[in-house]
Formats: sequence, C-alpha cells, structure tokens
Amino acid sequence: MDVRWVFRKDIDPERAKSFALELQVPEIIATLLLQRGIDNYQKALTFFKPTENFMNDPFLMKGMDAAVDRVLLAVERKEKILIYGDYDVDGVTSTAVLSIFLKKLGRDVSYYIPDREKEGYGLSIDGIKEGVSRGASLIISVDCGITGHKEVSFAKENNVDFIISDHHEPLESLPEALAILNPKQTDDNYPFKELAGVGVVFKLIQGIVKKADLDPSYADDLIDIVAVGTIADVVPMLHENKLIVKKGLEKINSSPSLGIKTLIDAAGLARGEISTWNIIYGIAPRINAAGRLDTANSCVDLLITDDVNKALNIAYVLETQNRKRQSIDNNILKEALSIVNKKFKPENDYTIVLAKEDWHPGVIGICASRIMERYYRPTIMLSIIDGIGKGSARSIPEFDIYSALKECSEYMIEFGGHKLAAGMTIKKENIERFVNQFEEIASKKLSLDILIPKLKIDGYIVLDDINDEIIRMLKYLEPYVPVNEKPLFASRNLQVVGEPRVLNNNHLKFRVRDQYIVFDAIGFGLGKLKNRLVNKDKNPDMVFHINENNWGGKKTIQLNIKDIK
Repeated sequence: MDVRWVFRKDIDPERAKSFALELQVPEIIATLLLQRGIDNYQKALTFFKPTENFMNDPFLMKGMDAAVDRVLLAVERKEKILIYGDYDVDGVTSTAVLSIFLKKLGRDVSYYIPDREKEGYGLSIDGIKEGVSRGASLIISVDCGITGHKEVSFAKENNVDFIISDHHEPLESLPEALAILNPKQTDDNYPFKELAGVGVVFKLIQGIVKKADLDPSYADDLIDIVAVGTIADVVPMLHENKLIVKKGLEKINSSPSLGIKTLIDAAGLARGEISTWNIIYGIAPRINAAGRLDTANSCVDLLITDDVNKALNIAYVLETQNRKRQSIDNNILKEALSIVNKKFKPENDYTIVLAKEDWHPGVIGICASRIMERYYRPTIMLSIIDGIGKGSARSIPEFDIYSALKECSEYMIEFGGHKLAAGMTIKKENIERFVNQFEEIASKKLSLDILIPKLKIDGYIVLDDINDEIIRMLKYLEPYVPVNEKPLFASRNLQVVGEPRVLNNNHLKFRVRDQYIVFDAIGFGLGKLKNRLVNKDKNPDMVFHINENNWGGKKTIQLNIKDIK
C-alpha cells in the first residue's frame, strides 16, 4: 500500500537555533526535542539524564501496604508462596525477579506459567489447583490476574490468599483479592500509569525492601531483568520506565546477571554495546520462543539459575526453539497473506479478521502484527482447535481494540489486553457474528482516510549534516518506543549511485548521494520500489531512519529507507 508522508508540527527555525546553542547540540537534535515537548534546559537535562527523582514511592500505589504486609507475614511464618506468571517476556521477567527476590529472603517459593496452547492467557483453575497441591498459602499473580474473578474466588475457597500484580486494563468489577497492584485502577492515584507488568512487580519489591529496611541492592541487583521486560513490552519510555531502562542497560552492559549474559552470547551480541534495539530484536525473541512453542518454564529457569552449565544448556534449547518459531511464523504468514489478498478490499474493509484450523496459537500474534503493519487495519488472527478459536489482536493507534472487544463480549468466552493489543477465545460457531459486529464497530469509529498508512516525519535533513556527532546524539534520545518514536527524516532530490539490488526477503539495497556525501541504504521488504530508482532523469525523495551499522567490527552510517517517491 502507498503511504502518506505526514510531517510533525513545524518548529520555528530561530527557536530551534537558539535552543541548540543553549544545549550545545546540533540544530536537528534541538528540533527533535522541541517536537517532543522538551522545550527548556531543565526538561532536556531530565530527558537525557533521568535521576532517582523519577522513581516514585511504591506506597503511593493502591494496595501496596496490604500486599507488602502479607508477603512479609508469609516470610515470617515460612509459608509456601506460588508466583503465577505469564508466558511472554514481561510475564517471564516478572516471575523471575520475584522468584529471585523471595528466595533471597529465604522463602519456599515456586512458580507456575500457564501453557499458551492448553490454558491460554491469564489465570486458570488448573493453575490455582496446582498451587493448592504444592501447599501454597499465598499466590501472587504477575503480569496477569486483573480479570481473574473465578480463579481468585477458587483460591479463596481453598484458604489461599491472593495478591494480584498486573498492568492490563481492569474491568468495571475487580476480583476479590487480598490486594491488587495495578496503577490503571480508576481510583489509584499512583503518579505513573504506564509501568510494564515487571515494573509493577519491581514496585512491590521496592516496597518490601523499604518496609523491612533491607539493603537497596536486594532490588537494584534485579534491574537488568526488569529493564528487559520493560523494553520488550514496548511501554511508553517516560518517567520511571526511562530510569528503569537507563539503569538496566548500564547493568546489562557492565555486570549482567548470568541469565541475561547467556542470552546476550546466544544472540551473538557484543557485550558492552547492548541497546534497546538489541533487546527487542535479539534477546526478547529468544525468551518469547519457548512460551510460543512449548512452555516458558525454561526461560524462567534460565533467568533465576546461578549454574553456568545449566544456563548454557537452556540457552541452546531456546536458540533451537527460536529458529523453529521463525520457520512456523513464515509459513503461517504466507498462508494468511494469501487469504488477505483474495478477500481484503481496501475500499470497503475497516478490519481484517482471519481464522483457520490448527494455526499455531503461539505465533499468530507476530503474524497479526505484520499484517496490521502492511495493511494498516485492526487485525485479529484466530487459530481454531477443537471448535475453539484462540486469537491475537493488534491495532493501529487510532483504534482502541480493547474497547471494541468489550462491545463484542457477548460472542467471546474471554478476552483481555489493552488499546493496541489483546487476546481472546471464542467458539467457532460465534466467529462469523463476531466478525460482522467488530467490522461494524470499526466502520463507525474509523474512516478510510484514517486507514491510509502514515509516515510521521520529523523533518527534512541534507545528507551532509549526517555525521558521527548526530549518531552520538541520537543515541541519547533512546530508547525509542511509543511516545518517543525513533526520528524519521526526509531528504529531497537524492542521487542513486550504481545499480540498486533486490536481496533475499525482498530487501532493496543501494547507495545514495546528496552533493558530495554517499551513504549505504537499505529498504527492508521494499524490493517493489526498485523501479522508482532506475530512472536516472529523476532524483527521488526518500524517508529514512539513520542507523549505525556494525559489521565485522567496523561502524558505518546506513540509511534505513521507509519510502521512496
């Protein structure tokens, strides 16, 4: 699909120039800051160098006093505790950090991760029964539980106390847990609402450390694992999240825990140079792979072990599973795209919902994301197994998919998630009616004009202005996630040097010049745009990210092309 070039708000050049002088940074960097609402020296200082002031008092969160008191009571009484986690990176890291922490306190703690295929997302009665059979008198859910009414009630009936630690959108009624930690509760006055699940767990740990007057290292030593979960969950990188990631990356690059260090090596990454990009595309997929194809238990075991040989063996298994996941993912995506190409009509359809027997439920979320990005439509993919569809939903920023699913709740067995992503289960016989209502809801809230993909461009830049200093300053703007997106630039009238090539996987590779400077350029999946480069009489305009490519120990500047016109 063609995309629309949309430029972010104009910044007065004189204002950008004076701000650049005040900060002693290149003018383009000052412009980027102003576009993001960072319009004075103090804001810039806190953005570039977040301080401990960003870390809120954990006891500002509703339910924290009750949760901390109950955990400390369990420690004092030497009770058995079960941590009930989730199978994605956020859930795995949440489970791991709380396990490590409670074991440091000398507690008999075990964990339970549901099977994605058999149990699906969230709490299950089988999982609670397992906790009861292990003799747990306290269950703490992490990164899940906010919609688990019947499961929490079942635990209560079996004399098991329940603490919910979650960050997903709550429903109007909440489970009858002993304590609920979720800053998104409507009556919770916690200052920052966008913590990842592992971030909420980290606040619980900080609360216990503070109440029990423990050494701060009990919490600080876990910050690298907390950062991995925070980055992988793609939460807005502001306030506490930014400080968590800053401190976490420092530890990852200096003295990572054994599990994180082993994952770094398995991904072939250079220690000391790990970035958020490396975590999202190198480390997170290896953690996710186990939960998608089997169970995520091995990932938790990797993060909590202090046995080097065990860590290496688990990392090898994860690497094998990740390769297998990639193969399954590619096959399902081909099938899904074939269906879309036959049925999808961009002039009429506001959503894409695909359902097929025996698609692997562990990878359809990845495929849904890719289809959503390609066609810019709210997308749901359902894998039908034994008459039940298990689905993953992904959405565009203009459409709250969680709210839409609430309006279709009569057709679903269960669902959960947030504005941009959700999961659900639905009976096969209800799928058609669900699809019709979902499409109708989207047609009322969206317009076809909105559904044209947009590239939000920060501004024009000439290639002569791209240098090592710009690269260095752009790194200070990291991590790039929602609210702080990676800067996107446009350049006019560029000259193509040599003959463009289309590589494997339809990647477009070429060199580009603007007056005297020449850069390598690559457009991932943009092979179809080669024809826009071959007319030597016309110099194309391009939109791109500025990357630093590290190949064979040599660093070069590379333009990551997003569109050509």
